Amino acid sequence: MIYTNGKKILNACGLEAVYTSCEYLLRYITGFVAENGFAVVDENGTTLYTDKRYIEAAEKIVQGTDVTAVLYKQDDSLKRLAQYKSVGVSFDQTSHSEYVTFEKAGVKLENIDGVFSNVMSVKEAWEREKIARACEIAEDAFLKILPEIKEGITESELAALLEYNMKILGASGTSFDTIVAFGAHASVPHYETGRTKLRFGDEILIDFGCKVDGYCSDITRTFLFGDDHKHEEFKKAYAAVLTAHNLVKERLQTGMTGVQADAIARDYLKDQGYGELFTHSLGHGIGLNIHEFPSVSPKGQNVLKDGMVFSDEPGVYAAGEFGIRIEDTVTLENGRVKSFMSKTDRNLIIL
Repeated sequence: MIYTNGKKILNACGLEAVYTSCEYLLRYITGFVAENGFAVVDENGTTLYTDKRYIEAAEKIVQGTDVTAVLYKQDDSLKRLAQYKSVGVSFDQTSHSEYVTFEKAGVKLENIDGVFSNVMSVKEAWEREKIARACEIAEDAFLKILPEIKEGITESELAALLEYNMKILGASGTSFDTIVAFGAHASVPHYETGRTKLRFGDEILIDFGCKVDGYCSDITRTFLFGDDHKHEEFKKAYAAVLTAHNLVKERLQTGMTGVQADAIARDYLKDQGYGELFTHSLGHGIGLNIHEFPSVSPKGQNVLKDGMVFSDEPGVYAAGEFGIRIEDTVTLENGRVKSFMSKTDRNLIIL
């Protein structure tokens, strides 16, 4: 029998049972996700409750694991949880109405948000394989659009083309809303893709990713559409960001804190005169959510461990002028950084 992640959460929290109705936590615990479903984990295994729309598919997915899929009946959740003295739940992912219903029924709920975050942050090999596949699809889709980039194409058109290619290549969806920024729009780190048309000499920043079986990828590439010889400061800043990005890969080690990892890139960019222009964290955890634990930031006191997956994305943003971000999804393996990105060039591309 294959034991799923439900057992890991139960053992880590030390309670009698764990409950969730959150879709991404259902996927993590059972391998299956359905609307209006929930799961309960106890010492006997995991029970996935779902309705007639999903039961056939659920039974196939959980076959051979410690998960049992059953049809949901009215008040099943109350009846099931009433037998336990204490039940672990994610308070962040439990609705107020759900909490009140259980509380009125006398079910004692304990917050295990920290347990979920810590356990989920260290990915199993099969989870990293899904992330690797999502990264491969993202890179392949990016390479496919490069020949299609022509003067006059809009930001939204290029974003749609990239998302289409990711779907064609096997992605189930995007990790987040694709960011395509032309020219000075790139100076806004989380720019909202619009209808601006590409002109010769514009810089292009694309931040994108896709999902495979729920697991995300995240990548950013910045480049130029033609060289009008008006980008000397941009090129200088690009070289600094690229060096900072590579220094993280060279120097970050298992056992460092998020603060120490962030400082590798931040200190270098500060030395190069760009400290005030690096306006976000070095990275964030990546998994079933595009932003999750661990934090790789000036406030990230968490210790980085083998098996964690996160982004390496230093950036420099000169308001109203240009923005540069170079991002890979990476993991820690045998104490060192390993990038999931191997197909796309990080050196400055000029189309």
